Formats: sequence, structure tokens, C-alpha cells
Amino acid sequence: MSVFLTLVKIADRTQAKDQINPDAVCVVKRLYGIDMTQTQRPKLLTELPPVDVVITMGCGVKCPCLPCTLREDRALEDPTEKSDAEFEKTAKTIERKIMRLKSSLINAE
Repeated sequence: MSVFLTLVKIADRTQAKDQINPDAVCVVKRLYGIDMTQTQRPKLLTELPPVDVVITMGCGVKCPCLPCTLREDRALEDPTEKSDAEFEKTAKTIERKIMRLKSSLINAE
């Protein structure tokens, strides 16, 4: 089983943002050495391939429906406009939860 992860922030059902949150870009580059500006861009739901698993981050945002076989909500607090430490805390929480999910999906085979 291959696990392909795409993180998508949906701010509006019909319009993508013009850029990924710059604070998130900095934290991901610092923690993981990944420059998201080189490999990622905001996407519309219509641009995504079919998915099996949808994980919503909560953040008080009602996410549009995306067909899937497994849906989970993480109910995380949105770190937008907060300190780098809050962004790092959220990134580490997401990482832990994704690694647990990956393990459970692999073990479920």
C-alpha cells in the first residue's frame, strides 16, 4: 500500500488562495526542510484526484463534502496570526496524527 498525503486548505469552495500561508511555509521549511513554494500551491477541490481518506483539521471551518471511504476531523486550533511556536506546535501535532493514521492504514491491510 502506498500512502499519498496531500494537505489542502479550503478557504472558499470556488476560489483558491493566491499563496500558501507564509507562516506555514516557513515552519515546514524549518522543521522538515521542505520548501512548499517549490512543490505546492493552493488547490480547488475540483483539482484533486479521487481520495480514500479525508482528514479535516477543524479550525472552526466547515469543510465542503469530498467523497471518501474514511473521514476524520482533528479539531485543531487554527494557528493563523499566532506565533511561530504555535505554528510549530500545530505542525508537530499534525505530524504525530498522520503517522498514527499511516500506521493504522498499513496495519489494516
